[in-house]
Amino acid sequence: MDKTIGAAYLRRLEDYLNGIAAAGTQVEVSGISPPDRDFGRLAEFRCAIHAIDAGIGAEEAGYDAVVMGHFQDPGLYELRSALRIPVVGAGEATLHTASQLGRRLGLVTLDRAFEVWHHEQAELYGLGRRIQGVVGMGCRPEDFNACFAGDAIARDQLLRDFTACAMPLVEAGADVIVPAGVLPGLLIGGEPGFVVGYAPVVNCAAVALKSAEMWVQLRALSGLEPSRGPSFALANERAKADFRQAAAHGLHSFNPTINGADQQ
Repeated sequence: MDKTIGAAYLRRLEDYLNGIAAAGTQVEVSGISPPDRDFGRLAEFRCAIHAIDAGIGAEEAGYDAVVMGHFQDPGLYELRSALRIPVVGAGEATLHTASQLGRRLGLVTLDRAFEVWHHEQAELYGLGRRIQGVVGMGCRPEDFNACFAGDAIARDQLLRDFTACAMPLVEAGADVIVPAGVLPGLLIGGEPGFVVGYAPVVNCAAVALKSAEMWVQLRALSGLEPSRGPSFALANERAKADFRQAAAHGLHSFNPTINGADQQ
């Protein structure tokens, strides 16, 4: 989402997160422009570039943690390798949290285009065999605008649509439902104890924030960081500068030199 098309959502998300944040925690939410409007791998790759660039800038600006609020977590590992401060992926944190609440997870995402991505994502996090299924609501991000602008009828309809998508997963054996997106996560955030059948529904927006707060506290207590071995070897300053230059100006902005002479 960006601040024009998704203004109501971004405002609602920031207000919600600051409302549930621990004392002393302040949350700032930013989007990308244009928003993720064409679902697919290429769009996710663009989201990754924006997220990594913004995350590097956030650490330089003095923020204590970065949360990737796009459930698909594009570029999460690359961003984690670029920063010393905690980097939390909403998808990664939520899937691991959900796996502590039940054995079989059902994911409800915006569109079927993300079905394969979420299966790959769960496999990457070691949870592939725990996924009962993934279903798409068949909606667009802008479909939530009226809901987050205060339209109770639109909210109720989206909750019914979400439940209708999730119920077959529960009937097939899922015992936890994960809204695979912060949009539907925020939708159910104001519904305490929300369940589909017997399956609790995990609020990924809240999980992502609370995970970030936990990792900030753990880092302060003991200096705990991700492994800087092969998994998340820390990028040096030149690599980060090269990335940010490419992100800002494009691949053709470089003028490589060797020992001060133009490279032939």
